[in-house]
Amino acid sequence: MLSLANVRVVDLSIGVEPGVASEPWPATIERFDHRAGAEQLAGNLREQGYDVRAEDFPDGIGLAWEEVTAITHTGTHLDAPWHYGPESGGERARTIDEVPLEWCCGDAVVLDVTHLEPGDEIAPEDVDAALADLDVDLSPGDIVLLRTGADALWGTPEYLTEFPGMGADATRQLVERGARVIGTDAYGFDKPFAEMGRRYEETGDADELWPAHFAGREREYCQIEKMANLDALPRDRKVPLVTAPVKIEGASAGWVRPVALLEGDGADGEGGRKAASGRGVDA
Repeated sequence: MLSLANVRVVDLSIGVEPGVASEPWPATIERFDHRAGAEQLAGNLREQGYDVRAEDFPDGIGLAWEEVTAITHTGTHLDAPWHYGPESGGERARTIDEVPLEWCCGDAVVLDVTHLEPGDEIAPEDVDAALADLDVDLSPGDIVLLRTGADALWGTPEYLTEFPGMGADATRQLVERGARVIGTDAYGFDKPFAEMGRRYEETGDADELWPAHFAGREREYCQIEKMANLDALPRDRKVPLVTAPVKIEGASAGWVRPVALLEGDGADGEGGRKAASGRGVDA
């Protein structure tokens, strides 16, 4: 039995970073240091009728904080069914605050699709081959993670374009087999924007536009985008995973910090530390 007394925590997230080249709509962060905090807190108390000045705080400093402006799809996040459309399976789609937490906690399997090229569409046969390579059976409620290797590009513009994405059929296949949450270490769950646009212009087929997302209009599921460090997880067994989203009323997504729980000293998996990006695997 897994015990927290003998567990290694693996951080599978990237951060919310201002101005990063890997976000089309990067966050902005306004920082208030401790002296600014003292001024703000003292001013708040004076507004309530108390004679407090910034210099009255110990050492003249108060509390630091930040004001973040970001879309809910910045950084590692969980998309709710509402993101894909107003209905799923004929019912009103759930927003992120309505997603059951039970969906976000479970055993995870890592499917290796690093052999695919950027812009490729992940098909059902790719999923079957990856599952056969693992020699594990999916059970209802299992979380499926797609390792593309794209997280190595985090911090660069290429992160936005150099990855394969899920197709509608592969997405349906996993959802029909009981997956409620599917994650990827790439920027997006579908193919890169430019590749979808190219295919649409070439064929005139609207099904080329966000097909994996829109599969969620038929049966509800959630997806995690912009994960990291999937190469640090073992692939010979299922891994306990917790990936509960921030609860934002009526939102299409919520920021999340997925963590995998590995037992004992032999839990290093295939990967190690992300030297290029500076992200470690231990929280």
